[in-house]
Amino acid sequence: MCQTFLERGLATSESTSANVQIVRELSTPWRACLIVKKSPVFAGLNGRVSSMSASAGDRELLGTPLDNTKEEISGPSCIGDSGKQDLAVCTGSSEIKSCAVVKYSAAPPPTSYALLQEKTDLKLPPANWLRENPQLGSAGTTILGSSSKSKPFSSFGMAYDFIDCIGDDVDVVSDSENIKKLLKIPYSKSHVSMAVHRVGRTLLLDELDIQELFRRSSQTGDWMWLKEFYQRLIDQKWQRKKKSKEHWYQKAILSKFLYYSINGDGAAEPVPDNLNEGEKENGAEEFSSSWPTTFTSAPSDIEESDSPTQESVSVDSKFALGQVTSVPKEQNLPTLFDEGENSQGLRNDFVRNIMWAFEDIHMLVGSNMPIFGGGRYPAVSLRLRDNNKPINILTGIDYWLDNLMCNVPELVMCFHVNGIVQKYEMIKTEDIPHLENSTFSTRVVKDIAQNILSFLKSNCTKEGHTYWLFKASGSDIVKLYDLTTLCEEAEEEKYQNPFTLPVAVLLYKVACNLKARLNRKHYGTIRTLLLNCVKLLDQERHPQIIASAHYMLSELFQLGELSDEDGAESLRAGGSEDSYSDEDREDDDDEEDLTEDSDDNVTYTNCSSPQDDSKAVAVIRSVGELSVPEKYKSTHPIRPSSAFPVSQDKEERCRHVLSYVLKGLKAVDGSIKKESDLPAADPNTPIPLKYEDGNAIGACAAEKGISLLLDRVGPLQEEQNHPTRSGMIPGSWQHRMKLQLFLKASKAYYVLSDAATNLLKYGRALRYIKLSLQCYDAYCSVSGLLHPHVLQFHSQSLSLCGDIQLMLAQNASNRAAYLEEYSYQTKEDQEILHSLHRESSCQAFNMITDLAMDPEYQLFVSSKCYEAAYELLISEALKDHASDQLAPVLKRLGNIRNEMGVYYMNQAAAMQTEKEVKKVVSAAEQELWKKSFSFFENGMVDFEAIGDSTNTALLLCNTGRLMRICAQAHSDISADQSRGEFSPEEALYYNKATDYYLRAMKSLASRENHPAVWDSVNWELSTTYFTLATLLQDYAPLSRKAQEQIEREVTDAMMKSLKYCDLQTESARQPLYQYRAATIHHRLASMYHSCFRNQVGDEHLRKQHRSLAELHYSKAVGLFLILKDAPCELLRTLLERVAFAEFTMAGQSSSGAKLKSLTGALEIMTDTRYAFQLILKELQEEQIELSEPEPAESAESTNMASGPTLGLNLQEVMKLTGVFEPSFSFLLLQLIKLMTTMKRKPSKKDEDLLKTYRNVYSKLLRAEKNAALVSRVELYVELLQQLASQTASEDTGTRL
Repeated sequence: MCQTFLERGLATSESTSANVQIVRELSTPWRACLIVKKSPVFAGLNGRVSSMSASAGDRELLGTPLDNTKEEISGPSCIGDSGKQDLAVCTGSSEIKSCAVVKYSAAPPPTSYALLQEKTDLKLPPANWLRENPQLGSAGTTILGSSSKSKPFSSFGMAYDFIDCIGDDVDVVSDSENIKKLLKIPYSKSHVSMAVHRVGRTLLLDELDIQELFRRSSQTGDWMWLKEFYQRLIDQKWQRKKKSKEHWYQKAILSKFLYYSINGDGAAEPVPDNLNEGEKENGAEEFSSSWPTTFTSAPSDIEESDSPTQESVSVDSKFALGQVTSVPKEQNLPTLFDEGENSQGLRNDFVRNIMWAFEDIHMLVGSNMPIFGGGRYPAVSLRLRDNNKPINILTGIDYWLDNLMCNVPELVMCFHVNGIVQKYEMIKTEDIPHLENSTFSTRVVKDIAQNILSFLKSNCTKEGHTYWLFKASGSDIVKLYDLTTLCEEAEEEKYQNPFTLPVAVLLYKVACNLKARLNRKHYGTIRTLLLNCVKLLDQERHPQIIASAHYMLSELFQLGELSDEDGAESLRAGGSEDSYSDEDREDDDDEEDLTEDSDDNVTYTNCSSPQDDSKAVAVIRSVGELSVPEKYKSTHPIRPSSAFPVSQDKEERCRHVLSYVLKGLKAVDGSIKKESDLPAADPNTPIPLKYEDGNAIGACAAEKGISLLLDRVGPLQEEQNHPTRSGMIPGSWQHRMKLQLFLKASKAYYVLSDAATNLLKYGRALRYIKLSLQCYDAYCSVSGLLHPHVLQFHSQSLSLCGDIQLMLAQNASNRAAYLEEYSYQTKEDQEILHSLHRESSCQAFNMITDLAMDPEYQLFVSSKCYEAAYELLISEALKDHASDQLAPVLKRLGNIRNEMGVYYMNQAAAMQTEKEVKKVVSAAEQELWKKSFSFFENGMVDFEAIGDSTNTALLLCNTGRLMRICAQAHSDISADQSRGEFSPEEALYYNKATDYYLRAMKSLASRENHPAVWDSVNWELSTTYFTLATLLQDYAPLSRKAQEQIEREVTDAMMKSLKYCDLQTESARQPLYQYRAATIHHRLASMYHSCFRNQVGDEHLRKQHRSLAELHYSKAVGLFLILKDAPCELLRTLLERVAFAEFTMAGQSSSGAKLKSLTGALEIMTDTRYAFQLILKELQEEQIELSEPEPAESAESTNMASGPTLGLNLQEVMKLTGVFEPSFSFLLLQLIKLMTTMKRKPSKKDEDLLKTYRNVYSKLLRAEKNAALVSRVELYVELLQQLASQTASEDTGTRL
């Protein structure tokens, strides 16, 4: 099947060159990756070789070096990318899919290898032997005794370097040697001992040298529980065999062969005679697998490790410093560790890291296999074989898998006999499974790989746990144990597991990587990763990782009420890649070739006890099962349901955040070496949240508190260089972490306060905003420079505090309940407060967050909060960042100034009502007016600054009301409640009021802009004019002005008031407008009636007054008739109109004119029946409600009644009926006399009218004077109805 090297070289001499692509990773340009595309011309060598025994001088280096000009291509970051071609290996009728992409390579581009002459003695060392060579890496120096075993944390080193692939894209991360050992399980009798860890859907496999672990255990006392369990499991003590001289002999000639292959002249030179076999064996023991020491360092050592000058660093802290570094910068997390100092973490020591897709299994593997190439042979692997020993199946699988993983298409085999080179052979990778004595099925190997992966995925289900995959030497049974669970059962401390810290850090790094993707669908996974990370670590030894994990957990709960934090401060110092140093390790490709059943010179027995099977998580009863296709299927989900607990309740989300913040703070506080000088505080003792009565707080104390507030809200300009109150050094990880935790807690309390405000729980809201501002105060104490996003958030907090204080001032009736809410504290809040007090006294914002008892003080505090927020937004630090927040703050500021103006205005109004005699305006009143006016003016400035015309109009309206209150204060009221004339001060303030109302109307421009405010201002303006006219009319300043001037002013004010009476728009105020318009017409009619009565001389003016009086009486009656709920006003207006008609009749001399006037007056009197009907209806409804047993009651008792529930003024009714009855009798009597004494003969109609008049007059005279009001009103309605019927019949007869 395999051709000799010479034959194949002659056969393929005419082949064309292979297609080679050099790919460089963009992030690490010095790391070149080689991707070989499959080509049919890989076989053969460049040039002809005539003889294998050519002399050294004639021998040429085969192949040509790669051209220095390399094409740089964006290398694929994960498997499946374009830019490469899968290497398909055909086996019979089926095909195995394999694709390898080099993710990282520390080796230089492959160079051609030297073809050794036949009979070359490999026992003689070349001149360059054991010298460091990048082409060989660690493969050529194995003679020194570097362990053939994988390093115990090799997979973690790779995982840290390629964190993007962990958890999702990759199934397995491991050393290539471990992969090969797993896939050879059904063929090999050797033992298998591997540690398995799960992160998401990724499994990390590492060699677990249990014997080395126990050797150390006997010295340190660690892992004794595992040693005892293992001895029960094996039921026999173990012993380690020393490696034979034959082993070291084979290792030596392999090393010399590789150095010869890269040496140009190949001259054999003597080797120094200072390396004997004993030294080799000692070296083998000395350079065995290195395990980190167990975590037994004291907490003080951990703390000291943060100091840059510290020389002695504990092993676990060294690891931490060197590993948790490559978290993406864009995350809003602090830098975890100082890089570059004492960096002694787990290293990725492989020459190359390869992303290998084997069928549907994606693996990240590390390989140190030397690869040669050049010219027509871009990639070949070199192997040295003893010609006397055939290649067995284990060696064949080794070679095949190595070439697949490294994407090497051909294998060059050098055969020797006792170290003497015999010949070369070149074998294609796809031909390796068919070699003589080494035939195997690639499909079976594929089935083995899939079964092992399914078995591990189905049973290694717990993230953070260390699983042990074990198969004893010579046994067919494979068992899987959960060492973490066994450790817990043995009551051992979790940090005695050396995998604990690497696993925890990897979980953290994967969580950081997922968080950086800003995809909420990963949040459940991130939470699971972080919780498992925290479970693994001891807080005293790893406070930094624990604090960072808890902060990231708090970040998962979105506080949606806050502004977006995309522009937030990033305190993370970018993690540069760890600098790894290469350590030597040997390639044990031929380890199992020497003795197929050998087990690294360690003897194991297979005496598994049945009772120990119960300790195993899972068992493969026979390795033969692994060859059965799909024997094991992954039935268990690789990640159990880890849905992120998204709660719709804001308080629950915030409580989650605060619980994680508290745990993070505890971790940070516990790591600070220097204790505070403050006395130790008991976290179970509540810190009192005291309140004070605002009346007890003097102006001086309030101003001092305000100055402190404004000092704290200003942006700090200097970085702190001195330790904080608790002893933290600025720039340390504790300092950075506390900044983030304090700020996160402040935001969580802010959201809680905002939610409580929406629920009207203002006491609780004030408590939460107090805690939020205390967190911010501590943040300021620790931070030397406040970034814009922090200042913007603080502005929001101050605005919310102002809102709460305003609500408390407006809801003073519930003060007891608010005080109870404010005084309550949870244990969590207490503990966070105690942590805050380690850094700050938290007193800066007490003035604005205390629960005062005085509404005026609460309004004052609210205004100062808004003022501080505004000053912060217009400061130099935020003038370019907070333009969107300025308008809301100005609106709040304008609103609170309006509230304070209204408060002082109401105080002034209340002071007026308390005064018995109003002669002189007191200084206190004037001071209240000034305060109110000042707040209104400032509020208008705020609203005008943001173009809020509606609120500007409201403040103008309130200022107009203040002017009216000032006018009322200047009215002269004596002790007997009688007042004097309308004063000029009153007129001045009323005119100012109308000016402000008119400005408000102008600000609104039209009703369409804001109908409600427009209607309100319109009503107030009409009311002001009406009040001014009424006072002028009722308390005319006749001592200062003439009657005619007063009448003109009254008329002008009344008409202006009437102008703003909106009678057309249907609204709640329409009846009020109608009533006011009717009243205005009534008053104007009365005024013109009076002028007509008192006017003498000017007949034209008298006629004008008469016509105006009739016009306004007519309009007033019409409006009162529409209202239907003002019967007294209607009756009064009609009676005045009757009186006006009677007065007009008095000046008439002819009987005809008098009869006409009397008839007209009686018709007006007849119209009063509608008013009496309304009055009668209300009186009857009152009787029904009172349920009086007697139907009638005396007039006296009626007069003593307070009035009906429907609002009818009985005294007014009694007064009007007292006017109505005499006037009605007088009209009837005059008509009867006039009609009786008429000279002309009366007509039938006149006789009927006279009869009716006499009848009505007779009934009116016979009426009981002391009858009940209801009876009398019923009589009036009956008589008026009789007159109206008679008049209607007369009108009908006339029309006929």
